[in-house]
Amino acid sequence: MKIPFPPFSKINKTWVVLGAALAIGLLAAVATRSFLSSRVAEIEARNVHQTLSVVVAKTDLAQNTILSNDNAAVRKIPVEYAHSGAVQPGDFERIAGNAIAFPVKAGEMIMWSQMAGKRVPTFSARLAAGRRAITVVVDEINSISGMLEPGDLIDLMLTIDQNGRKVVLPLLQSMQVMATGQRSVDDAKNGEAAQFATVTLDTTPAQARNLIIARESGKLTALLRNPADKAAPGQQDYDLSLLFDTRPDSLPLPQRRGIPVLYGGSGMPAPPDALRLQGHRSGTDPPVAMPPAPLAAPPPIPLINAAAAPP
Repeated sequence: MKIPFPPFSKINKTWVVLGAALAIGLLAAVATRSFLSSRVAEIEARNVHQTLSVVVAKTDLAQNTILSNDNAAVRKIPVEYAHSGAVQPGDFERIAGNAIAFPVKAGEMIMWSQMAGKRVPTFSARLAAGRRAITVVVDEINSISGMLEPGDLIDLMLTIDQNGRKVVLPLLQSMQVMATGQRSVDDAKNGEAAQFATVTLDTTPAQARNLIIARESGKLTALLRNPADKAAPGQQDYDLSLLFDTRPDSLPLPQRRGIPVLYGGSGMPAPPDALRLQGHRSGTDPPVAMPPAPLAAPPPIPLINAAAAPP
């Protein structure tokens, strides 16, 4: 007895179709897995936020609670959720031992405004007595503006056009950069290059005056200086107020105007010397005051005899 077998060609075609279907399904599964993995990675990347360390309450703090390391902690939170008035770890020493004026829940940020008798330290409080802070636009310092960091020391050079040739003068030396944009020396560094449009320098009043004159007179160039470089400058800074004659005592005084006097129906300026008494001519002596004439004695009062008086 012979068992019928399907033709070999039909079996071969069936396996080919089945293998192709499996291969297509496998490729589709791999592609789907790769797509989903990339989407998951993209979503996770979106959820990765730049964090900032702030001081938070470790437990519920009642009003007038004294802050210390026992009831405060440090927590990292996303930058977009950090309040501008939150106390940062570097400033905790300023508030340690002080009382809070309002209750704070556990985990909440401790704010400068919540401190009893404390205010947010202003930027001007960082200036020493007799110092001034002046801000310069980055475009005016066109050499190392992108690499400056708060706390750096720089030398400023001034290029001016004098008698048809360029002259470079040392303007200011060993100037401390207090801030780049809104980022100051006390702000924490995150390792990323910050974008800023202004640079704030710590100067004396005379240096600030020189810098103001320089901004209007030529081009400023900044030279980055090593903080350990304490060498004395090879050439002293120029006093631009002497160079450009912008001292206050060199400015012309305003001329005094005459006193407007109305006479003859018209008004015109006239000096005080022109105001003379009527009848007084120039070149003659002024009138002399005469003493007053003596007063005449009053007439005597007549006496009336009482006996001769009529009844």
